[in-house]
Amino acid sequence: MSQPTRILLSLIIGLAIGALLAAHAPASALAAADIAQPIGQAWLNGLQMTIVPLVVALLITGVAATTEAAQAGRLAGRAIALYSVLMFLSAAAAALLTPLLLQLFPLPQESAANLRAALSGAGQIGPMPPMGEFLAAIIPANIVKAAAENAFLSLIIFALIFAFALTRVDEAGRKTMTGFFIALRDVMLVVIDWVLWVGPLGVFALAFVVGAKAGTGAFGALIHYILIVSAVGLAVSLVAYPAAVIGGRVRFLRFARAALPSQAVAISTQSSLATLPVMVEGSSKIGVPVAVSGVTLPLAVAILRATGPAMNFAVAIYIAEWFGVPLTPATLALGTIVAMLTSLGSVSLPGTVSYISAIAPVASTLGAPVAPLGLLVAVETLPDIMRTVGNVTWDVAATAWLSRRTGKVPLDEADAMLAERE
Repeated sequence: MSQPTRILLSLIIGLAIGALLAAHAPASALAAADIAQPIGQAWLNGLQMTIVPLVVALLITGVAATTEAAQAGRLAGRAIALYSVLMFLSAAAAALLTPLLLQLFPLPQESAANLRAALSGAGQIGPMPPMGEFLAAIIPANIVKAAAENAFLSLIIFALIFAFALTRVDEAGRKTMTGFFIALRDVMLVVIDWVLWVGPLGVFALAFVVGAKAGTGAFGALIHYILIVSAVGLAVSLVAYPAAVIGGRVRFLRFARAALPSQAVAISTQSSLATLPVMVEGSSKIGVPVAVSGVTLPLAVAILRATGPAMNFAVAIYIAEWFGVPLTPATLALGTIVAMLTSLGSVSLPGTVSYISAIAPVASTLGAPVAPLGLLVAVETLPDIMRTVGNVTWDVAATAWLSRRTGKVPLDEADAMLAERE
């Protein structure tokens, strides 16, 4: 049984036992919840303690790898530029769609209140300071203090400045520092693997507390969360079709047929990397030469998370709405940038790992608590299917677009040109 499956089952069992006990013996349920709460909180603390070093290491190594890839050739540079724009637009789409969906299909107030009460360790980070103070505080005067206070926006700014400065030093120094942060990243991933190995126990404890205090309404709230976040991912995924038609000059049905095998493999494996050979084959069916897809698709698998920024940002916005955190256009704009950057850094990570490392900084930027992520990660298996399907669909669409920009037109346009000559 896979790790995500074990965690998901622990969530369901914990919620069910907690809700049943609350229905038949409320006093016993609350007493048991007091025992389970510290266990769940300790597991959540173990998960959170890795976030700051992991986010910094991921951003620095991600920028280094991206810069190196961009220098490999003009096609790689164009691909990275396109992927960066797509990921920014993906996050921007979530800033517009998620509040709209939550307005049209709001979380029931009773369920929201019960869940807030159940997650007693989760509170709003604090009121948004005046804009002048906020902008001044973005540049950290003390990076250690910023890390201690989980000031993720300041940490991201520092990490980006550090990473780009690193590209300007001599090769020996660059390799030494990059190697250090690669090792730091790998060590943090090992620690997270250990924490996730005991994840079923921690998630069971958290879910039991939620079930005991929120009752059966917790199930409905989690289903509501899954549907909202998945709907945002679906909306972003569907835009890949007109993008392929307009940017890649591929007929709609031809692109849909070419992308379908990749989508099927993505559903079964939840891995873009495992889908890479099928994506290369699908791209060839729309006339993209292997000389192009052999460069752009591996880069897309490593860098492009087309649905990642949108769905990660949707999670952060959902938590903010859940806990009554006011969202202004300014905070949404900042959240858009942070969602794009953290998704760019979370390359080739397992879904449960990238979920925490990519969303926690976004939630903190909005002023929302990160504690609910320890519970929501248990149901990430279901939205992750939509993430992967959307990612591979966009990978093929972007490859068709880049193929046309290189002058090597996809099959549909080549056929049309040949027909005109005849």
